[in-house]
Amino acid sequence: MAPIVLLSFLIGYFILLIGISYLTSKNSSDNSNFFIANRNSKWYLVAFGMIGTALSGVTFISVPGEVGAPAGNEFKYFQFVLGNAIGFIFIATILLPLYYRMRLTSIYTYIEQRLGIYSYKTAASIFLISRTIGSSFRLYLVVIVLQRFIFDSYGIPFWMTVLISLALIWSYTFKGGLKTIIITDTLQTVFLVSSVFLTIYFICSGLGLNIPQAFETIKESGYSKIFFFENFVTSKFHFSKQLLGGIFVTIAMVGLDQDLMQKNLSCKNIGEAQKNMFTFTGIFVLINIFFLSVGALLYVYASKNGIAIPLDSITGKPRTDFLFPEIALNHLSVVPAIVFMLGLTAATFATTDSALTALTTSFCVDFLGFDKKVNPNAVSVIRTRHLVHIAFSILMFVAIFLFNIANNTTVVNAIFKVASYTYGPLLGLYGFGLFMKNRGIRDKLVPFICLMSPAICYVLNDNSTILMGGYIFDNELIVVNGLITFIGLILISKPSTSQTQF
Repeated sequence: MAPIVLLSFLIGYFILLIGISYLTSKNSSDNSNFFIANRNSKWYLVAFGMIGTALSGVTFISVPGEVGAPAGNEFKYFQFVLGNAIGFIFIATILLPLYYRMRLTSIYTYIEQRLGIYSYKTAASIFLISRTIGSSFRLYLVVIVLQRFIFDSYGIPFWMTVLISLALIWSYTFKGGLKTIIITDTLQTVFLVSSVFLTIYFICSGLGLNIPQAFETIKESGYSKIFFFENFVTSKFHFSKQLLGGIFVTIAMVGLDQDLMQKNLSCKNIGEAQKNMFTFTGIFVLINIFFLSVGALLYVYASKNGIAIPLDSITGKPRTDFLFPEIALNHLSVVPAIVFMLGLTAATFATTDSALTALTTSFCVDFLGFDKKVNPNAVSVIRTRHLVHIAFSILMFVAIFLFNIANNTTVVNAIFKVASYTYGPLLGLYGFGLFMKNRGIRDKLVPFICLMSPAICYVLNDNSTILMGGYIFDNELIVVNGLITFIGLILISKPSTSQTQF
């Protein structure tokens, strides 16, 4: 379809988001509003809006694409999703009550009070690095689609597409912050969820199937195997690896991540925050079933119509990330193409706008001490917050540009591989804080432990087939990472004179 049509809808979409930003921030743009929405968010809006933040363009494109990947992934991702659900329940019942009891703005303040200033700065730094990398990967995914199907037609270079995307996100988040994002993410989740169901409908129409026939086709397609119990040692797909990885990746990337927790902390009280979390968990599991179903239908449609998996322009290898946009934008009608582009944009920008706000919040609170200011809403303080917001936008721009040069793996695998290394030490830090209450720590040594653990994991992962009898790690590597950190912290700990109340 004509790129001008897609571009027109995208422009209209961002005009709508900027309008919402103006309405939500015109009466107040102070730091309390920006950081935690004055702790007055409606739990049901937070729960629904978190779907768009948690899923992102990774789920929208990579998960359906991986269903028919040459490695034979099928529905193995759902094993990971089940682990996610268990992780969400742990967050709702263990971590959220702790955060609310301490009335935190940045969740890393817990580490400061429990372990010390060096541990605190280390935890916050891990988040800043991890979230910058993860969010840049996610935005990179949607930008390469925009570039391929829209901006290449106008001769606009990749770096300019990235700059435009980040400028648009900055324009509707810099003033209202979290208060604006609660509303815009809810709207974007509506687009995301609607696009999933409409995509299923359009593909079914293209295949001449009704909905019951579609699910029967998926069942018989050879793409719908969910549980993998074969080859525990050598297979990344084994149920136990996927489930365990899902649990601990969720605890680390959601429960110990300022981005997702910031929304939960904006609810009025712990009861509403927990209702939000449990509701979100149910919707999250359900929507992933539909994403996997989209994947199976895409490969059935591609097989029937002789559509090959598109090739990566850099490596020349098949790129499963591109199959969904290829079919939606080049083989279906105008309406499905628009629905796809709005869903993809909503998914990815919901993640990035939230991340920019969380990164700004963490840096301002954890490194600039905004929560300790006598007047945290002074003009000079708010001006500093704006500069930090711009700085993180620039940092993400640089990261995405570098990813475009270096990345040659599917984005979904790359993100969780990075997370296994960067988020693992957070598991160890919080695990020690929660479960070793009768021990203190030699605080200055903590940064070295948190650097050593990922390095050991990298070597272990790279040589696991030799050192561990052919064993191959997947997402469960994050558990090993956290455990190494935990053991290291025990080794540098000492008995405490009094048990901590946290």
